Amino acid sequence: MAYTSANQLELLQTAEAVAREKNIEPGLVVEAMEESLARAAKSRYGAEMDIRVSIDRKTGKATFTRVRTVVEDEELENYQAEFTVEQAKQYMENPEVGQQFVEEVPPVELGRIAAQSAKQVILQKVREAERDKQYEEFKDRAGTIINALVKREEYGNVIVDVGAGEAVLRRNEKIGREAYRPNDRIRCYIKEVRREQRGPQIFLSRTAPEFMAELFKMEVPEIYEGIIEIKAVARDPGSRAKIAVISYDGSIDPVGACVGMRGSRVQAVVNELQGEKIDIIPWNEDMPTFLVNALQPAEVSKVVLDEEAGKIEVVVPDEQLSLAIGRRGQNVRLASQLTGLDIDILTEEEESKRRQAEFEQRTKLFMDTLDLDEFFAQLLVSEGFTSLEEVAYVELDELLVIEGVDEDTANELQARARDYLEAEAAKAMEAARALGVEDSLADFEGLTPQMLEALGKDGVKTLEDFATCADWELAGGWTTVDGERVKDEGVLESFDVSLEEAQDMIMTARVMLGWVDPADLESEADADEAELAEEDEA
Repeated sequence: MAYTSANQLELLQTAEAVAREKNIEPGLVVEAMEESLARAAKSRYGAEMDIRVSIDRKTGKATFTRVRTVVEDEELENYQAEFTVEQAKQYMENPEVGQQFVEEVPPVELGRIAAQSAKQVILQKVREAERDKQYEEFKDRAGTIINALVKREEYGNVIVDVGAGEAVLRRNEKIGREAYRPNDRIRCYIKEVRREQRGPQIFLSRTAPEFMAELFKMEVPEIYEGIIEIKAVARDPGSRAKIAVISYDGSIDPVGACVGMRGSRVQAVVNELQGEKIDIIPWNEDMPTFLVNALQPAEVSKVVLDEEAGKIEVVVPDEQLSLAIGRRGQNVRLASQLTGLDIDILTEEEESKRRQAEFEQRTKLFMDTLDLDEFFAQLLVSEGFTSLEEVAYVELDELLVIEGVDEDTANELQARARDYLEAEAAKAMEAARALGVEDSLADFEGLTPQMLEALGKDGVKTLEDFATCADWELAGGWTTVDGERVKDEGVLESFDVSLEEAQDMIMTARVMLGWVDPADLESEADADEAELAEEDEA
């Protein structure tokens, strides 16, 4: 067929029909037709030629042109699509490098093979346009809920129809042993939308904590309006979940609003999640209080928080232990996910035994080091003294409040404690020197002889060695390995050196060695202060 003799409007009508069927822009189809015609023309005139086709968007007339570009003599490679300035003079008045000479060429007749090739180009372009449209439609919908129609199941993964294409609900994103048949309607959370070679991939989930949060947003108007906020969600999909909520309106109970009249709101979510039991918990800024709420229905006697280690210790009555832990550790695991802390649960009996052991250990320490009898050592521990340093350097008045301790006794106690500490320090310094600790490190302010001994045992013997340490190597820290938090022991951790203190000491050492400019530290500190100020204003 020759495009000169055919009904020229037929091209535009075909483009519009395809665009309407595929729900894409007609212009994209016309561009695909132009490319397919240009490819057919190249097969006729020569693949080396730069043949272009332009279809008039109003009349449908296809114009075939040959383009040649002016290049430098040494850059001339393709004689069919390029020519030099000298060669171009016979076609152009004042040719310059980079200019193009365009001339119209006769339209081509599309043979059977060329027509088939043109059809493939158009189909490919249309598919690409469909994929782009699908990606643009769904990329901003990640994080929302969608209603989908089940099409088929492949190796446990469910393929669903989402209107403009297909999406995947993976086997591990289904609740429990959910099974679906073709044409079942399901609700899913759009977890991720990725642009891939074979088109956009839309990944759905029914196990994501965000799915539950979005379901509550749909059922509870106060959440949708921002009066109530969901602060945290933890799920054991299909079995149990905990959701923490807070109300910004004092007159509205966040838990009651989420439960609804006779439990109607929460029941709607439970039904969607295959009967998953949901504990709705009031959120609290005070972490121990929040944890007590999170461990419901178990009662908690006492909470001890170690923020630096990200751990929290919970003491419960003996009869409440199994309830606090839950079936297969479910209750404490969900509470841990909700708070973001590692939770250790002890019974009152276990805690009592541990406290007794600590009491006996400290009593023995004071008996052995201060040459005290058991009664007097127990008296010190009962008054809250936990270490020799406290006894040696505390204000004298704090010792005088102990029953039976006068000024002479207090002075004697402190003298004994200081003598013992000084002897231990001298022994530690001698050991550190024997390990090869040099003066550059021994003279560093903030490091005790015992710390120097510990550093020497770890191979840190000079100020340069110390300056190359990482803060966690000194103070210890936590690393997540295969989803579990693993403790990294620090060289100075037993001396209660915090991460911040370790950072300060290391940076001081680097400044002393000239590795870091103090001005840079000041500018960083100023930037941090400015950032904190902005956060406070926000």
